[in-house]
Amino acid sequence: MTPDDHPAAPARLHPETAVICAGRPGHAAGEPLNTPLVLASNFQAGTTAAPGTGQGGRAYSRTDATPGWEALETAVGQVEGGHAVAFSSGMAAIAAVLDLVPAGARIVAPADCYFGVGELLADGQQQGRWAVDRVDLTDTAAVQAAVAGADLLWLETPSNPLLEVADLPTLCAAGRRAGVIVGVDNTFATPLLQQPLALGADVVVHSATKFIGGHSDLLSGITIARDQALAGRLRHRRGLSGATPGALEAFLALRGLRTLALRLDRGQANASELARRLDQHPAVSRVRYPGLPGDPGHRTAAAQMTGFGAVLAFEVADAPTADRICEALHVIVHATSLGGVETTIERRSKLVGQEHVPPGLLRLSVGCEHIDDLWDDLNTALQHASRPGIRA
Repeated sequence: MTPDDHPAAPARLHPETAVICAGRPGHAAGEPLNTPLVLASNFQAGTTAAPGTGQGGRAYSRTDATPGWEALETAVGQVEGGHAVAFSSGMAAIAAVLDLVPAGARIVAPADCYFGVGELLADGQQQGRWAVDRVDLTDTAAVQAAVAGADLLWLETPSNPLLEVADLPTLCAAGRRAGVIVGVDNTFATPLLQQPLALGADVVVHSATKFIGGHSDLLSGITIARDQALAGRLRHRRGLSGATPGALEAFLALRGLRTLALRLDRGQANASELARRLDQHPAVSRVRYPGLPGDPGHRTAAAQMTGFGAVLAFEVADAPTADRICEALHVIVHATSLGGVETTIERRSKLVGQEHVPPGLLRLSVGCEHIDDLWDDLNTALQHASRPGIRA
């Protein structure tokens, strides 16, 4: 078969296929199947290249990227349906989006969101960079009212750690009418379960440290913009601030992306079953998981997501009881962060800036272990922590 006879590639792949196929090198005999790890900060200049550029247009990785970053950006961008820019961490990616707004801007953000974002917003407000309105994103009318005259609407759904669900199509439409940038943190949902750009957002952010990387061994963040111009502004911010991803981290994030669909299927199935069992447990006062039919965000999540994710939260009597549960676990890991192959648990109210979180709330990021081992471990810890006289 000659090159001219070779059939054209499919116009659009399913997301589960795209996470495996997108961003790979071209099909050429003798070439590596995957983009190799390129450990280079600078590149050789060609004699015919324009001043300040190397061969192929690369001179210095901070401004010109490396093949590994570009492969990761191509893959995530294709799955999310936009133009991706990789960063050194999720917080670096979020900071770049916030840097898009002018001095004196007003930002509308969730009352419940990742605590690092809350700290960043508060720091900018204290310095006089911007004003911030924190709103309940489940109150759609309140958000629509708050967005008038704003410069940025920041959304996070499902939220961290209360698992609250915002009506993305309605709120994105409100943002467009108000002429504001609409950004969405899609870390919990991943691009396989929710695609905010298709629902009207301008830019999506992932902490690729979490589900995209999937193995608790890297720091990485990524933005995906609806249009090239906005992506170019974010890439410019990345270069100016030096918030570039490491070569190894980009390589690992791309490798993790390849198994995202498999890991997420297992984690989501486990989370759904744990939520169901916890909802019936006498030591648990509330389970927060949009996959439960009785959850306040269930209908909204079902309308805009293709699944409910692998993160849930549940509440027990108080903080000491929650701490005893964490100490009694053996299979489930008591650790911060989320999205890895292992199941992790954490009492989020212990963190500064999380005063709105119920004291006995435990966030559970559900991994790929056998469901019976997870439940036996969790149920035993719940029974242990609920015994009278047990102390942390």
